[in-house]
Amino acid sequence: MKVVILAGGLGTRISEESHLRPKPMIEIGGQPILWHIMKYYSSFGFHDFVICCGYKGHIIKEYFADYYLYRSDVTFDFSAENRMTVHANVAEPWRVTLVDTGLNTQTGARVKRVKRYIGDETFMLTYGDGVSDVDLRALLAQHQTSGKTVTLTGIQPGGRFGVLDLDEGGTTVSGFREKAREDGGWINAGFMVMEPGVFDYLGAEEACVLERAPFETLAREGKLGIYKHGGFWQCMDTQRDKGLLESLWAGERAPWKIWEEAV
Repeated sequence: MKVVILAGGLGTRISEESHLRPKPMIEIGGQPILWHIMKYYSSFGFHDFVICCGYKGHIIKEYFADYYLYRSDVTFDFSAENRMTVHANVAEPWRVTLVDTGLNTQTGARVKRVKRYIGDETFMLTYGDGVSDVDLRALLAQHQTSGKTVTLTGIQPGGRFGVLDLDEGGTTVSGFREKAREDGGWINAGFMVMEPGVFDYLGAEEACVLERAPFETLAREGKLGIYKHGGFWQCMDTQRDKGLLESLWAGERAPWKIWEEAV
């Protein structure tokens, strides 16, 4: 199953870092947050990634082009044969497709523009700036039995995010409210599962925002489900957010770090 990661935004709220590199390439513990997200998915057996690039996308492409060398010990022998020897190399079980989806393209259009790399199959989708300890297997299992077109992961954080209205059963999203005051409401944390039918709700024009008309229409039709997650989730919108994630990683208290280090 493919995992689509939205990695093309401008990251204006953390401009101290994003003026130099795309937001998903901002580092936590010496590695881009994009790497942390991919390691997390890979720990559940999801190794096939489609990354929607945009702003400074060439930096993401260069990172993966040189990934093998970045993660290995290397000897450059210039004395004789101008030879390079790679030692103690670290290989990931990843297949990574990097797609230029446009500089100012909104989220819905970015997803629409990678359709040809996904095919007619169920896929996962998340944002390139947040980490969590959500149970991806349980998320997928609920989606597969629900009959929904999209299942998103819902959490209950502070009050600066748009709120989801749920039906009486608490498993279907019936509407959205933009950045309401904190009332204990659920918000979309990403970590979504989607059926290929979602493409019928998306437009390729730059202005198509996934979280607006497409999700609002799916919600009205009863096709937007929610997997409730009561554990850890943190996005990296600001320097304060980055500092929190750095402190968790440095203190070996990062809830999303569930993989074993290579020896």
